[in-house]
Amino acid sequence: MAVAELYTQYNRVWIPDPEEVWKSAEIAKDYRVGDKVLRLLLEDGTELDYSVDPESLPPLRNPDILVGENDLTALSYLHEPAVLHNLRIRFAESKLIYTYSGIILVAMNPYKQLPIYGDAIIHAYSGQNMGDMDPHIFAVAEEAYKQMVRNNKNQSIIVSGESGAGKTVSARYAMRYFATVSKSSTNAHVEDKVLASNPITEAVGNAKTTRNDNSSRFGKYTEISFDERNQIIGANMRTYLLEKSRVVFQSENERNYHIFYQLCASAQQSEFKHLKLGSAEEFNYTRMGGSTIIEGVNDRANMIETQKTFTLLGFKEDFQMDVFKILAAILHLGNVQIIAVGNERSAVSEDDSHLEVFCELLGLESGRVAQWLCNRKIITNSETVVKPMTRSQAINARDALAKKIYAQLFDFIVERINQALQFSGKQHTFIGVLDIYGFETFDANSFEQFCINYANEKLQQQFNLHVFKLEQEEYMKEDIPWTLIDFYDNQTVIDLIEAKMGILELLDEECLLPHGTDENWLQKLYNNFVNKNSLFEKPRMSNTSFIIQHFADKVEYKCEGFLEKNRDTVYDMLVEILRASKFHLCANFFQENPVPSSPFGSAITVKSAKPVIKPNNKHFRSTVGSKFRSSLYLLMETLNATMPHYVRCIKPNDEKLPFEFDSKRIVQQLRACGVLETIRISAQSYPSRWTYIEFYSRFGILMTKQELSFSDKKEVCKVILHRLVQDSNQYQFGKTKIFFRAGQVAYLEKLRLDKLRQGCVVIQKHIRGWLQRKKFLRERRAALIIQQYFRGQQTVRKAVTATALKEAWAAIIIQKYCRAYLVRNLYQLIRVAAITIQAYTRGFLARRRYRKMLEEHKAVILQKYARAWLVRRRFQNIRRFVINIQLTYRVQRLQKKLEDQNRENHGLVEKLTSLAALQAGDVEKIQKLESELDRAATHRQNYEEKGKRYKASVEEKLAKLQKRNSELEIQKEQIQLKLQEKTEELKEKMDNLTKQLFDDVQKEERQRILLEKSFELKTQDYEKQIRFLKEEMKALKDEKMQLQRQLEGERVTSDGLKGEVARLSKQAKKISEFEKEIELLQTQKIDVEKHVQSQKREMREKMSEITRQLLESYDIEDVRSRLSPEDLEHLNEDGELWFAYEGLKKATRILESHLQSQKDCYEKEIEALNFKVVHLNQEINHLQKLFREENDINESIRHEVTRLTSENMMIPDFKQQIAELEKQKQDLEIRLNEQAENMKGKPEELSNQLNHNQEEEGTQRKTVEAPNEMHTKEKEKLMDNIQETQEASEHLRRRFETESEVKSSFRQEASRLTVEHRDLEEVLDMKDRVIKKLQDQVKTLTKTIEKANDVHLSSGPKEYLGMLEYKREDEAKLIQNLILDLKPRGVVVNMIPGLPAHILFMCVRYADSLNDANMLKSLMNSTINGIKQVVKEFMKNNSLRQNKNCLNNFDLSEYRQILSDVAIRIYHQFIIVMENNIQPIIVPGMLEYESLQGISGLKPTGFRKRSSSIDDTDAYTMTSILQQLSYFYSTMCQNGLDPEIVRQAVKQLFFLIGAVTLNSLFLRKDMCSCRKGMQIRCNISYLEEWLKDKNLQNSLARETLEALSQAAWLLQVKKTTDSDAKEIYERCTSLSAVQIIKILNSYTPIDDFEKRVTSSFVRKVQALLNSREDSSHLMLDTNYLFQVTFPFTPSPHALEMIQIPSSFKLGFLNRL
Repeated sequence: MAVAELYTQYNRVWIPDPEEVWKSAEIAKDYRVGDKVLRLLLEDGTELDYSVDPESLPPLRNPDILVGENDLTALSYLHEPAVLHNLRIRFAESKLIYTYSGIILVAMNPYKQLPIYGDAIIHAYSGQNMGDMDPHIFAVAEEAYKQMVRNNKNQSIIVSGESGAGKTVSARYAMRYFATVSKSSTNAHVEDKVLASNPITEAVGNAKTTRNDNSSRFGKYTEISFDERNQIIGANMRTYLLEKSRVVFQSENERNYHIFYQLCASAQQSEFKHLKLGSAEEFNYTRMGGSTIIEGVNDRANMIETQKTFTLLGFKEDFQMDVFKILAAILHLGNVQIIAVGNERSAVSEDDSHLEVFCELLGLESGRVAQWLCNRKIITNSETVVKPMTRSQAINARDALAKKIYAQLFDFIVERINQALQFSGKQHTFIGVLDIYGFETFDANSFEQFCINYANEKLQQQFNLHVFKLEQEEYMKEDIPWTLIDFYDNQTVIDLIEAKMGILELLDEECLLPHGTDENWLQKLYNNFVNKNSLFEKPRMSNTSFIIQHFADKVEYKCEGFLEKNRDTVYDMLVEILRASKFHLCANFFQENPVPSSPFGSAITVKSAKPVIKPNNKHFRSTVGSKFRSSLYLLMETLNATMPHYVRCIKPNDEKLPFEFDSKRIVQQLRACGVLETIRISAQSYPSRWTYIEFYSRFGILMTKQELSFSDKKEVCKVILHRLVQDSNQYQFGKTKIFFRAGQVAYLEKLRLDKLRQGCVVIQKHIRGWLQRKKFLRERRAALIIQQYFRGQQTVRKAVTATALKEAWAAIIIQKYCRAYLVRNLYQLIRVAAITIQAYTRGFLARRRYRKMLEEHKAVILQKYARAWLVRRRFQNIRRFVINIQLTYRVQRLQKKLEDQNRENHGLVEKLTSLAALQAGDVEKIQKLESELDRAATHRQNYEEKGKRYKASVEEKLAKLQKRNSELEIQKEQIQLKLQEKTEELKEKMDNLTKQLFDDVQKEERQRILLEKSFELKTQDYEKQIRFLKEEMKALKDEKMQLQRQLEGERVTSDGLKGEVARLSKQAKKISEFEKEIELLQTQKIDVEKHVQSQKREMREKMSEITRQLLESYDIEDVRSRLSPEDLEHLNEDGELWFAYEGLKKATRILESHLQSQKDCYEKEIEALNFKVVHLNQEINHLQKLFREENDINESIRHEVTRLTSENMMIPDFKQQIAELEKQKQDLEIRLNEQAENMKGKPEELSNQLNHNQEEEGTQRKTVEAPNEMHTKEKEKLMDNIQETQEASEHLRRRFETESEVKSSFRQEASRLTVEHRDLEEVLDMKDRVIKKLQDQVKTLTKTIEKANDVHLSSGPKEYLGMLEYKREDEAKLIQNLILDLKPRGVVVNMIPGLPAHILFMCVRYADSLNDANMLKSLMNSTINGIKQVVKEFMKNNSLRQNKNCLNNFDLSEYRQILSDVAIRIYHQFIIVMENNIQPIIVPGMLEYESLQGISGLKPTGFRKRSSSIDDTDAYTMTSILQQLSYFYSTMCQNGLDPEIVRQAVKQLFFLIGAVTLNSLFLRKDMCSCRKGMQIRCNISYLEEWLKDKNLQNSLARETLEALSQAAWLLQVKKTTDSDAKEIYERCTSLSAVQIIKILNSYTPIDDFEKRVTSSFVRKVQALLNSREDSSHLMLDTNYLFQVTFPFTPSPHALEMIQIPSSFKLGFLNRL
């Protein structure tokens, strides 16, 4: 299609405008080729004849549907006015500051704080593909991070723009994004340190300018390092071209660097008083700009923040104070007054206070500084000359010194920051963030602007090559033929600046000359480049400047100061003075060979691809230009080795007004930053690129019916394009996309709009016609009715008279009576006939109903007997089948357990032989059973013959059988009564015996526990007394020296002491007698042990005899039915029942086979007989079988009673043996007491204490205080004895050592006796264990007897106590099976929710019943630890039976709180797991999926994603969300979760769904449309239906979706009038003001039939919302958790009725 054909009526174009740059106009008349004028209609309504050239027609305007795109390259018409208009719509109207332009992110400075940078926004962009969300700096950062992770390739983010455009903030946000998404697991806080470097560099490197209050006056490249886990491990910073001149000079309304004003604002603080600073107005270097304060900035608070960041980076206060001293010294140096002395000289007063402070702070000599500030030393080959300087030269020298000191300090701070951010590990990858100045042009441009623009030329060249490379890769990927695109290559400008004999080299050469001047250098430039290089020009009206044609614009540079700034020299004497400073930091700055402070010295690892030009001499390398060129080369090499990402910051206006759009300034910056160049490159090729699916869904309306019938959508797209666009050069078909030339998408949109408009006209035509037709028919019908009534009235009035009325009335009366008579006769005749028919009919029906009821009654009787017989047969079959399975399963379990026990008891050969004999007896029994079965078979044959006889004589025998049946029932009742009486007598006897035995055993157990406790207390008392005696012995030894000194004066009393010594020697002789008695006790102990072992053997033999008798007496089937596996484990610890069960298994199989064959025969017999005969035969057989079973049961009961009575006779023997053991134990205690009484002498008090304690134990320790009182009394006695010994020791002299030896030996004997006493106690413990084992065996026997009685005597069901008995050693196994290894499976678990909790509570009740605190505490701690390991208000609702289950002895309130905390932790982890599973599904299902098919909520954007931004997400739908919710719900229900907790969990999930969907809606402008609102409302209705289906309406989950529902309503509602604004204000109560305005600004029409929300309407809504006091946050907190409450639900299960499933493997628990 020709371009001229697009210039038709109603299309719009852009024409130049001096104010707005471009303005829109509508074509009023179709353009014809050759026309010189284009008739236009301006927006203000005026007509304009615009002169045109056929070769350069005015650019066309994009359709409104394409305006406001996220990506500028998605516009159909790509040119400057389209870009400018798209940015205006997004920035000024939609309040969106970010826009893509291909691979560039265009960032407009809003000059206002926006709520789009919180952590919630970061998490929303994390993991998303670039282009899926609205443009954002976080999207670029995520793309860089994702490509680094995916490709293991280093990345760079290049942030550029002019001062005030927001470069520093953008770079800071990018670094913050990396620090947030790549949090390291260590506690090093590396991310915080990386972010903390920004405030410091901004304080020392940023300043206020006329364009920006926080302008970066240096370039910065921050390299953030990552490890192999993609976590930040450190960073490195490089700086470029610090603006040093700002230290000594600021223009009007500008400031020096922030750090100076922060320091002056904090001057009055105590730690800064020694710096002798004042306000900023007092110093020359801070008051030049005339503005020392920035509105809204608190310099003192910023100083505190700077100090905090210094501390965070590890800089100590000493280091900080050194930095502040240098900064203060610079300020004082600027205030040093230089006085002119004549015309050629100058001087500085030595009394200058600022000079003194400067020298004091830096440790310098004030005299030398004053001298060399005003003089300079010139060294020649022959002499050294001191030359005085003029005042202006001295001021320049002073300023140069200040600049030098500040530059050295700045480099030093950057170096220390890099040291603080160093890392020990190996760098895997890095992401560099380049914050560098953009292209600058001012009224007066100097050396700084020249270097800045040179750097931008290099960056633009790299950018152009990268864009061209990406375009080429895209074309090759899609197999699109491509031709070389002509793009601007600025290599010629770069060569002009940096090539050999270029501008920089000529400048360095001029700097080498002693008398080089700016004018000489400029003259060289004129000679070399004027008229020789088209990019270099000489101004017409100036001889002191030159012009360079940069890629962005022409820039005129003033040559004044170029040489001085390039040299950047400080006089040598001043450097030497500073080098000799006593202040170490200042001295280090000016060393001869300092360590390179520049961070790009050794930290760079990127090698150059081509050699860098290296100058020849030292002086040449030291110039600023050469340094900058070298660092720029290094930067470009780094960027070329990484994958770049571009952020272009734009300053919308110079007045810093929020959301004000200055078209002139913006166009200027767009041209300078390369955005328009990107647009131009894209426009030359195929800028619009749509996938086939997008094209098919968007332009399907243009397809014909035949084209829509094709199955291949790709071919359909090709066919329709060939038909609609005749010129095939206007598009290309790729593998996955269609590429369009500029303007073709707009043309297709026009065709689509025309087709839609045509369809709308047709629809409107038919609807309007239908409405008019409906209206016409309604009016016509009304007219006809009116006419009908009107004409009727006229006819009546003409025809009706008085006579006619009377005649008519008389005729009517006659007719009435005649007709009534006829009808009455007919009615009576019909009535009589009807009654007769009804009588016969009702009789017939009644008889038929009676016959039917009789037949049904008989049929019911027949069915009753038939169904009863079928049910009984089915029940018997099932019961046999279940019994067989149970028997086989139990036998297999017993076999396995017996096999394990048999492996452990290999040495018991004698018992195996005895068991073999038992097996032989069992085989005989089985043979007897087989013979009985044979007899039964012959008996069955007899019964078959008898059955034939019964057929003939059945009626005669029926009466006899009934009589016989009644007699048998009477006999049965008598037998049952006798049986019950016998069993009750036996049970009472057994209960009495067992109770007596258990009481005796418990009594003995209590006595043993008391003895143990008393013995422990005695041993503790003994140990305390022995320790006390040892301490007293030490005191006696100390007094020994004093006694020896008094030996001379105490000889008179020695004779009396000799008698005492003789007495002590007698007592020592008695010790040998004690030793003999102890030996006798040891021999007695050995005899007792032997006796106990012999008794143990006898008891084992008796127990084995009892077991053998029981096994012989019981029938095999009786044993199988009575004994449980647990009882068999107790009775068969040594494996005696192995062969018995083998025989039992064989017998069972034989019986089953015989029973099966007999059953088949009986079934055939029953089918042959009549139903009544069969019923009678069954009754006869049943009665006979019952009679035989009664006889068998009576016989077995007699045998069992005799055997049980014999077994019960053994229980008194057990008691007698236990009593004998107790007597032996008492004898041993008596002997011990006698031995203790025999001990005399000094330990007499100890023996008395022992006897006293034993007497107290005999009374079973009535009180707890008694032992304590005894202890205090004994202690007093011991103290008296010690005093006596001290008095006696005063009389001892020569025999003192002998007496002490006797005492020590006596104590040793006492300790040895206590040891022997403990040994005897151990013997008693062994006997107690023997008794306990015998008790266990007796318990086992009694259990067996009780179960036998339960089986045979048919006693009532056993009443359980709702407790489970367990052992302390089984506690770990209990926790392992119930908590750690338990899986939510099994029918029983699903039937009884919380079954493990019930089991644990039953165990707690058992521990409570024992009153064992240690046991209970151990169980509770183990339970809590087990629950924690798995996860790394109670009485009023109870029943009376449940209140009985409460604990009696312990209070578990402290454990209740711990368990509550653990439960909350489990709940939160459960919620997190569910949220992690459902969160990836929410946005695709709720927002992207179209629940309403055919109503597309999206418009294809044509966005060109990065090659790495692959859409790897699954195609989730709304059904996916509902299925996931159903899975969660069913899982919670199956695991028995409380319904209230289920409701709270569902509420939390619904809140997450609403929050995530709403957050994504805020960040996706393409989703904010009316149709998308319909889709969201539909999806919300699906969620409500799900709640209704699950009966969760009262869970308050619906209310959590209220904000999302209101947002969907807001997208659909009308948004034009004041009433609409008021309705929005009243309805959207769950949305904050920020969120409502965001949705209104982001509203995007899908087609031209919808209208955008006007700015005036948004302002109306905002004015109404200003009265609200709600949150200023845009995003909802998706991590918010509602408070969980755990309701108390009384358990519906009685503890005593709970059965433990075998799958729990808790066979070691016993129900009580």
